Amino acid sequence: MNLQRALGAMTLAAALALAPAADAQRRRARQPAPPPPPAVAQHVTIMDAASGAILSCQDCETPVPPASMAKLMTVLVVLEQLQAGRITYDTRFTVSEYAWREHGAPSGGSHMFLPVNSSVSVRDLIQGAVIVSANDACVVMAEGIAGSEQAFVAIMNARARELGLRSAHFTNATGLDDPEQRISSADLARLARHIMVTYPEFYRVYGRREFSYNNHTQPNRNPLLGAFPGADGVKTGHTDDSGYGLVGSAVQNGQRRIIVFNGLPTMAARASEATRLMRSAFNDFNLITVAERGHQVGEARVRLGSRGTVPLVAEQDIVIGGSRGAQVGLTARIVYTGPLNPPIREGDVVARLIVEGPNFPAQEFPLAAGRNIGRANWFSRAFEGLRLTLFGPS
Repeated sequence: MNLQRALGAMTLAAALALAPAADAQRRRARQPAPPPPPAVAQHVTIMDAASGAILSCQDCETPVPPASMAKLMTVLVVLEQLQAGRITYDTRFTVSEYAWREHGAPSGGSHMFLPVNSSVSVRDLIQGAVIVSANDACVVMAEGIAGSEQAFVAIMNARARELGLRSAHFTNATGLDDPEQRISSADLARLARHIMVTYPEFYRVYGRREFSYNNHTQPNRNPLLGAFPGADGVKTGHTDDSGYGLVGSAVQNGQRRIIVFNGLPTMAARASEATRLMRSAFNDFNLITVAERGHQVGEARVRLGSRGTVPLVAEQDIVIGGSRGAQVGLTARIVYTGPLNPPIREGDVVARLIVEGPNFPAQEFPLAAGRNIGRANWFSRAFEGLRLTLFGPS
């Protein structure tokens, strides 16, 4: 039986009541702001980086061609190899005929002018992949680490699954168009956030404005760098299937936002939309903390347990975001399949909190058991069995 417990608007009202008084005064002094206009781009995600809360989602969970934004996963795998000590920044890989001909200067795509059969350090290769989106660098690293690009792609897909990027499926290390290569803009935002949090020192490379190799200097094509205050990353993308897209990030007043979109027809359109969306990311959205990690938000019934109920606690900080107008009238409910059967271990995820509203897409958060629950004693189990026989489930 699917049990639901409505927490109602009281939970969210209480959360709002915790906001600073000055903020409350500002809310009383003005009418709720209208929602921001819809994006010109397609598959838009706006995320608060600190919490991971998605502030705006416009078809953001639909898997789409990622173009070179897929290189975020390529680089993540390389960073993990570095962290594990399997390679170093001074490790050198040889540029194969395939990497040079299909992805280097003869290919006409993004590259860093790697000579065929040359030996190149991981330090140069990873900068080329990040700053100038070099396809040849990605393939050379893939072959050097895994023996072949396809073996490397298998690592990419395995890591995507482990990170919970459910929409992701990669078929190459470069992001070039392939009918089966897909990832949602929301998962690209989650991937970018993971890199920022896990590798903050390396993340600074994404903000470098240019890169020089083999007597060629190329610019970083991220249109936010130098144009939007606080912008410091992360990755552009463009193919025929995806159009012009961007994973972008900026920090203002101690807050970091991440935007992701694609589907623009030109570089100029991408630059204009990137600025508009990033400005909106900081000006048009609110965050509400519903519950902090470990805080009890409800309880679930337990059948034949040492206790009849188990407390449900937030497994993580429950933070919701959205446009200021869309957060009016939000409700929350707890959903689980039950009554739950013991034994239940403290920390087991046993339920979900669903927050939704009239103009607010439903967001789900895991709830964990707040204590251990063992099985009931023999007498209690026997009595419950007799009760079920006589009266059926309640």
